[in-house]
Amino acid sequence: MHGAPVSGQAVKPPRLRLTRRGRIVLIGLPIVLLAALLLSLAGLLNSPAKAADTASGLAVTPTVSVTVQPGESLWAIAGAVDPSRDPRDVIADIVQLNDLAGGRVMPGQQLFVPSK
Repeated sequence: MHGAPVSGQAVKPPRLRLTRRGRIVLIGLPIVLLAALLLSLAGLLNSPAKAADTASGLAVTPTVSVTVQPGESLWAIAGAVDPSRDPRDVIADIVQLNDLAGGRVMPGQQLFVPSK
């Protein structure tokens, strides 16, 4: 008795069949989106903390200005400025304060160096 449905009988739509690719998309896409959301959330929660809550909590690095002499290097300047500290730390401070690219200095250049 196959053929045209008899009046009064409800017609059932055919059952939905997913291909392999369809199943991958149906399951994989939400998993990828969930993973991206979790990674974003983890990055937000692990981001560095604020430096200070208020402006009064911020400290300005005390500096002095020095002029680079001929033959003088950042190593020599760091040793003269603060002999008690590791020169590499002082050089890192000088590079950061003056936004130096490559750590090169020229004679006559004005540099801000951290003072004690």
